[in-house]
Formats: sequence, C-alpha cells, structure tokens
Amino acid sequence: MYASKLSARKDRRRYMSTYVLIHGAWHGGWCWNKVVPLLQQEGHRVLTPDLPGHGQDTTPLSAITLQLILQRLTDLLDSEVEPVILVGHSAGGLHITTLAHLRPQKVKTLVYLSAYLLPPGSAFNVFEEEDSESILLPSLLPDEQRHALLVKPEAVKALFYADCTDEDVAWATQLLVPEPLFIPVQEEAPVSSPSAGTAGSEVPRVYIECLQDKAIGPVAQKRMYTALPCRKVYSLNTSHSSFLSSPRQLAACLLDVADHLSS
Repeated sequence: MYASKLSARKDRRRYMSTYVLIHGAWHGGWCWNKVVPLLQQEGHRVLTPDLPGHGQDTTPLSAITLQLILQRLTDLLDSEVEPVILVGHSAGGLHITTLAHLRPQKVKTLVYLSAYLLPPGSAFNVFEEEDSESILLPSLLPDEQRHALLVKPEAVKALFYADCTDEDVAWATQLLVPEPLFIPVQEEAPVSSPSAGTAGSEVPRVYIECLQDKAIGPVAQKRMYTALPCRKVYSLNTSHSSFLSSPRQLAACLLDVADHLSS
C-alpha cells in the first residue's frame, strides 16, 4: 500500500522538507542509504549524521558521552534555517525526544521508527526487561575491558535483519560498531528547561511500528505509543531494520508525514 503511494506522488505538488534521520545503537548514518534517494527524488533534503564513534566518525569509544551526542545533534539543528522532520530509529528515539525540548523551534515533527518513546523517568534497561518479545538482552555481549557493549555475532541477523537479504545482512553486520556501556536513557538527558528530556513535548509526533521486530517487540511499541499518543501510527510488516528490508514502504510513510504538514 505504502509503495504504491510512493509511485503516485510524482504529479503532486508538495512543500519540500528537510529530514534528519538519526540512527540507532551500533549503527551509523549508512543504515539509511536505501531510503535517502527515495526522499531526495521527491525533492526533499536528507541529512544522516553519524553519531560520535559511529559510521565514519572517529571519536574514540572512551570519549563518547550522552552530552557529546546531544551537542553534535543540537549543533546540526542550529545550522538549519528551517525546522526539520526529525526521525529516530530504535535508541535514536531517546535523542529526538530530548532534542524536541532543547530545540522545539527547529523541529516540525518527530518520527519514531520502531523507537523508544519513553515517559519521564523511565529507565531503558527496566523497559527492556519488560519486553517479552525482544531478544535484545540475551543478544548482548559486554566487554568490560573496553567498557563497551557488543552484539553477539550469531544473534545479529535475528535481532536486526531477520527479513533482509543475505547480502544486506553481510554488508550491515561488518559496519556495526561497539556501543559505550552507558547506553543512553531518557532520564540522563541534560536539563535546560523544566521539561527537558521528557516525552511531553509540544512538537507533533508520529510512530512507525515494525510488526516483526525482535529488538523492540510490537507489543512494547504499541504500549509506548498508547501511553504517549502520537498523531498517526503507521504499520510495517518488517523486522527492526525496515530501512534495509522495505525502504520504499518506509520512504512512503516518511513522505506521507511531509504531505500532512503541507495540507
């Protein structure tokens, strides 16, 4: 359904937007490679920053802090003249929630792609323990010596890429990087206003759920967007990584968000 909408858009006039796509843990801006041209061919600008220590960013693992991540992202938003559509995948949802409070004037809409949408004071690890559909916790491999958190190689496909091609799985797997052990949680966000770091933002938000997800289970996703209602919920019958397995369907959802902003 979403793919057919994408092909029908070429004759429609729309307001051009800038998308900022924030990747999740262990990934980098590279994960959006299939989605970017689909948005660009409709005339939109697309930014896919690498968070510190991810993708092509060379920040040492030991130097990565939540404060550094948020500083990089606020700097990016500050460099934009117009407000953006801010998309967060997985743990990237924690960042976009905080950014909407730090720079609300810079964000048109928040888009949570199978992402953490948590209320104030929620602890990331406790939430994961309550997600019976997720295989994330048993898939993790702490490296105490490096103060890092890795994903067990044998668990990568089932966790992230269950419906992806073998070629895409191999490509993505070799680009994954360790995460610092601190794993960002909502309650650690720097406070610059009474509401900073909470999910109760005045910025509109939508949710894209992934119904075959084993990193953040579908029930947990629904629990989040029910507790903190979104203006619209899209459903994709994909694994955690719809940007690889179903890029056209995902792009159609993102374009629909822009259409609603211009209508």
